[in-house]
Amino acid sequence: MGRSAKRVEPAMSLVLIVEDDRNARAALAKGLEKEGHDVIGAGTSEEALRLLREQDVGLVLSDVVMPGMDGMALLERVKADRPETVVVLMTAYGTIEKAVAAMKLGAYDFLQKPLDLEKVRPVVARALERHGLAAENRRLREELREKYRFRHLVGSAPPMQEIFQVVAQVAPSKASVLILGESGTGKELIANAIHYESPRSGGPFVKVNCAALSETLLESELFGHEKGAFTGAIARRKGRFEAAHGGTLFLDEIAEISAATQVKLLRVLQEHAFERVGGNETIRVDVRVIAATNADLDAALRDGKLREDLYYRLKVVTIHVPALRERRGDIPLLARHFLEKSSSENGKKVALAPEALRAFEAYDWPGNVRELENAVETAVVLARGPTIGPELFAFAPKALEKAAEPAVADGSLRVALGTPMADVERKMILATLDHVGGNKTQAAKVLGIGTRTLYRKLAEYGMGGKGPEDEDPARHGDAATRGRGETPRQPGA
Repeated sequence: MGRSAKRVEPAMSLVLIVEDDRNARAALAKGLEKEGHDVIGAGTSEEALRLLREQDVGLVLSDVVMPGMDGMALLERVKADRPETVVVLMTAYGTIEKAVAAMKLGAYDFLQKPLDLEKVRPVVARALERHGLAAENRRLREELREKYRFRHLVGSAPPMQEIFQVVAQVAPSKASVLILGESGTGKELIANAIHYESPRSGGPFVKVNCAALSETLLESELFGHEKGAFTGAIARRKGRFEAAHGGTLFLDEIAEISAATQVKLLRVLQEHAFERVGGNETIRVDVRVIAATNADLDAALRDGKLREDLYYRLKVVTIHVPALRERRGDIPLLARHFLEKSSSENGKKVALAPEALRAFEAYDWPGNVRELENAVETAVVLARGPTIGPELFAFAPKALEKAAEPAVADGSLRVALGTPMADVERKMILATLDHVGGNKTQAAKVLGIGTRTLYRKLAEYGMGGKGPEDEDPARHGDAATRGRGETPRQPGA
């Protein structure tokens, strides 16, 4: 057939025929080419392995009995090196035992010689369809892995940078992780990042919302059940622990599970074993558990709602996710991130007006990051022009009033009782900047802090800009002002 040495561009339907009989190889290739398949051929297993390294082969049709490395050995090599490539074996000496052995090694099917092309066609079609699905699944897994990598989590504030460092450290380990934080802060996103940065990233990431299920349903959901275990259990069903084998199980709202289910969960964490509801068979699993809650676990422990031994099993590593109001410097960064994402999804090109961004920074966001994302998405959909103004946000009027409150005529700063210290500091810095006309060097002197410290704080607030050297009067002031020791105003300061 004369194609074995020719370079063929990768194709989903590329078929590699491995057959030491040249005439048989050519006849099979001709028949498959008539069906629209791209075909390459090899006379030995060694040649086949070379072609597999060079080409994107979807299906290998291999003889079993060949000189040198036989088809069974080739099958093992292919499944080890390229597990998504489908292998179908062909032999005139086939037996049921050999077919079973081939299937155990990963063969998709087993064809008897002499080959009947009418029987070969559907086998090839199904095998290539399977390869296509496997390739698509791999692509989707890669997209998910990229989407949830911790470096794509948005946040420049120090608390978030600390979280990213913890994620990077804990991800490669087998340790259980407990994620604490208010609703909407992104606990699930962090759990995703831990999974996709871990050695388990190729395995499943399974989620369970413990608060959404009753005690009976949750137990069945986690551990599965046997047929007849309870009313409505018409067949055996595997639970989420079995589904997560080799991967990660994310248990959201862990504080909501019952005492009885806590006992079974503790056993899985200790022994990696359990029984299905209504069953006696012990099932062993390799699962990493990440739990999350917005509840006060100290109170749950005091009230006896959460077992202390389970608590310590879950919190090998604890991550506290701050509320959005506690990292206001991330608000502009997140707003722009969601604006770009939503604009792309809706085919629009819009920008946030400065007044809208001011309202965002002053608002407390009780729904945290989730509320911010929803607000931006809604505004993008409803926007009628290129700029999104504060009128599209119901909270904007009061937020803008609040933003205007701190600085008063006598130069004092008004702060409500109960304001977090981080917010007090932020208000003081921004009010001082406003008082000195935006000059950062002068503001640092008034505040009694270093210029670099001020710039670092402004970067945390999403207001980073020029470095302190850009306001150094000895570097950028004119001769007259330098001689008088005055600090020149910077353009745009």
